[in-house]
Amino acid sequence: MTGVVVEPRSAPAEGTPLPVLRAEHVGVHFGGIKALRDVTLEVRAGEVCGLIGPNGAGKTTLFDVLSGIRRPDAGSVSLDGADVSARGPVWRARHGMRRTFQRQQLFGRLTVLDNLVVAEEWRGGGGGIAADLLGLPSRRRRERERRARAEEILELCGLAALRDTYAGTLPVGQARLVELARAVVDPPKVLLLDEPASGMSPTESRWLGEVVRRLVDHEHCAVLLVEHDVAFVMGLASRVVVLDLGAVLAEGTPAEVRANQAVRDAYLGGTA
Repeated sequence: MTGVVVEPRSAPAEGTPLPVLRAEHVGVHFGGIKALRDVTLEVRAGEVCGLIGPNGAGKTTLFDVLSGIRRPDAGSVSLDGADVSARGPVWRARHGMRRTFQRQQLFGRLTVLDNLVVAEEWRGGGGGIAADLLGLPSRRRRERERRARAEEILELCGLAALRDTYAGTLPVGQARLVELARAVVDPPKVLLLDEPASGMSPTESRWLGEVVRRLVDHEHCAVLLVEHDVAFVMGLASRVVVLDLGAVLAEGTPAEVRANQAVRDAYLGGTA
């Protein structure tokens, strides 16, 4: 991996298509504690949107709602304009919503390449059980297609040299890149990245930012990014949403958010 400076993207132009992902007036409470309060947020294709805020602001709870792990107590979630509030995480994943988690979740005894191929297996082998047992041409053709797609994504992520390495032997930075590649290998509509730079060195996080940008350009997907490294978010995202105490405190370009006095007081320590 090589360090590449991530320059901020320009904000999406007016007249862009409808949001790929939209949360509208979402509320979640745990007993008397309001974890999310009337949160509205949207992300469009080709856009990286950053989600920041202090610990306990509700970022992970919002990700759980968006990905279908948790049902909101109020509000709705839509994917490609369709209400998916009643759909579970498996359904959402199979319809283009992908998520990475704070905790690494690789198949350590599989190679890097096979970690990606596994993510494509849910679509079936081509020809059913008979094709799998007999090794029919339909199955072999599908397997070649999947491996070619996996190789393409590994190349984009700078991981091609590690294709035959067992995932369990990778250091943190490379393992997180493999998780990102696996989330993208089955073409996504939206990526939910939950602290993807956690545990990375500054050089590795700069490379991660470049990889995310490559993947967004290549797949034209939407990205919602939660990350405690504010500089990383500000350098990568074209738009930033700030949560505080379960509510949206501010939203705008990185420059607008940095200049927002309420954000500086609540989260940035009073400095830009």
